[in-house]
Amino acid sequence: MTDDYTQGSAVIGSVLVANRGEIARRIFRTCRELGVATVAVFSDADADAPFVREADAAVRLPGAAPADTYLRADLVIAAARAAGADAVHPGYGFLSENAAFAQAVLDAGLVWIGPPPAAIDAMGVKTRAKELMAAAGVPVLSVAGEPTDADLPLLVKAAAGGGGRGMRVVRELAQLEAELATARQEALAAFGSDEVFVEPYVETGRHVEVQLLADAHGTVWAVGERDCSIQRRHQKVVEEAPAPLLAEETRASLHEAARAAARAIGYVGAGTAEFLLAPDGRFFFLEMNTRLQVEHPVTECVTGLDLVALQLLVAEGGALPSAEPPAPQGHAIEVRLYAEDPARDWQPQTGTVELLDIPGVTAEFAPPRAGERAGVRLDAGVGSGSEVGVHYDSMLAKVIAWAPTRAEAARRLAGALAKARVHGLTTNRDLLVRVLRHPEFLAGRVDTAFLTRHPGEGAADKDAVALAALAAALGDAAANRTPIGGGWRNVAAHPQVKRYAHDGVEHEVRYRLTRDGLRAETHPDVALVGAEPDRVVLDVDGVQRTFGLARYGATLVHVDSPLGAVALTVLPRFPEPERETAAGSLLAPMPGTVVRVEAAVGDVVTAGQPLLWLEAMKMQHRITAPTDGVVTELRAAVGHQVDTGALLAVIGETTEPTVNQEGTSQP
Repeated sequence: MTDDYTQGSAVIGSVLVANRGEIARRIFRTCRELGVATVAVFSDADADAPFVREADAAVRLPGAAPADTYLRADLVIAAARAAGADAVHPGYGFLSENAAFAQAVLDAGLVWIGPPPAAIDAMGVKTRAKELMAAAGVPVLSVAGEPTDADLPLLVKAAAGGGGRGMRVVRELAQLEAELATARQEALAAFGSDEVFVEPYVETGRHVEVQLLADAHGTVWAVGERDCSIQRRHQKVVEEAPAPLLAEETRASLHEAARAAARAIGYVGAGTAEFLLAPDGRFFFLEMNTRLQVEHPVTECVTGLDLVALQLLVAEGGALPSAEPPAPQGHAIEVRLYAEDPARDWQPQTGTVELLDIPGVTAEFAPPRAGERAGVRLDAGVGSGSEVGVHYDSMLAKVIAWAPTRAEAARRLAGALAKARVHGLTTNRDLLVRVLRHPEFLAGRVDTAFLTRHPGEGAADKDAVALAALAAALGDAAANRTPIGGGWRNVAAHPQVKRYAHDGVEHEVRYRLTRDGLRAETHPDVALVGAEPDRVVLDVDGVQRTFGLARYGATLVHVDSPLGAVALTVLPRFPEPERETAAGSLLAPMPGTVVRVEAAVGDVVTAGQPLLWLEAMKMQHRITAPTDGVVTELRAAVGHQVDTGALLAVIGETTEPTVNQEGTSQP
């Protein structure tokens, strides 16, 4: 690895973004504003994605899997040459923290919009990074020697990446080897390296990080800090700047530790030093991300800086405009909107985004305009009509609000999300709204165990679902109404019956429309104010509520109201006989690839025993035996692509070849 990073006074005219989705669109926006041409690379799965359409030029990377496309450094550099780009921006993820890729870009005579390869290499393996930071006087977490019971709980982490991939909590030493094996496979799939390590797991710590920006002239900025403590499965869900309830002396120490980390490795460009803040106020270095972070918009919203523009400035050899960065003003909060199903243990979802509409958006992919004190920003990788597949992360968009105070920012963001229309896929939107309105969150009491303490925060309200089903039935009746009133009964005859499903639960609506108004058997106190095909107004206990309706195909109805968003599947009027599924069947909970099988026909298994693993959206999901029994059928093999509901295996009783209960699975 060469130490030569001198790029001189390069003038960037065209940038290839070696990435996809919202981060590619984010970089393109700044490039357009600066008059810099843009080049996209895209996999076959992304051929119709918004970022491809927005680029000035685009180059296909044949295939769909990351290993065949976005992780192929040779193909990306060849694409830059073919399109005439003179610089490469890696975004985040994929090759963004690959020192060999950075060096290859430089060796190809291109400008690398990132830190020196030597700095990436120094921080690229977290075990080496911790050693360097300890030598620089930055406190670190570590396990001395072989782990023992006294070290529990432990956290297994990928040495070459983050984002929750290759990360596992271990509470019993007997689980360590199995979790290490799973972590290695996830890390290899996501980062191209299967190196993992363990460190002490702090149950209720806070995840606080410092945004760094350094130029080649000796200036190192600590551009404020962000709190990213609210996480699920070690993936960030809510991020904010500045960090709430942080003592000023702790803030100053964090900023100085981050600057020391940058100086220790000769850092140039944008990066982030991540720390774990313990309940007693001590903090420990976790890792340094040698790239732009997913959550960088909150820093932009409170400083007014365009961090991508500053990355380009530094890459061209320019100096940061001042000795110190601007002080943060106000507060910003970001949430990550994921396609995932709370009723199925938050499993990633695939399918079509029928509609993505966030009200009140004042900016897209951009910092606030000068003097703008409050607003909502949207950084989305998808749009209405986009397809979400199995190959990449299930994040649809980042939604960010900023305001003079934290309380105002939280209220503004919760309001925008609550009124958003996100159709076609199940998402974590309701969870995000509930978190933003939760008293503990509003009080600033956040830590990495927040969602563990509040596990039901994403559940849909049963009354809201029942009312949504009633509104859907009435809207459907309005859509089918004839000019002479067909469908609207003037006598109390047989009730109209509609059947819907939501999260696997059937909801039957029985109602009559008479001269005296609505008579709904499930809601006798609800009155109909008005019904149109796309809008129904109901009087619920003296309060009028409006339900917006949108239909997609013959079976999908989305109902949006102040009570929450509900997606309903229209069921046949006369139920079909249930199709038989082999008892004891283990069905695929999501589309994915079988990456590991540890069972064979004839094996005797116990309840909870891992049988096989599916990989979807860069995460591995473990499929376990639902009961004690014997494997009577196995249809899964390593490398097989499976769809949701595909039969993977059948578990029978040890004394008989059949059982009478459908199996379940868990990730």
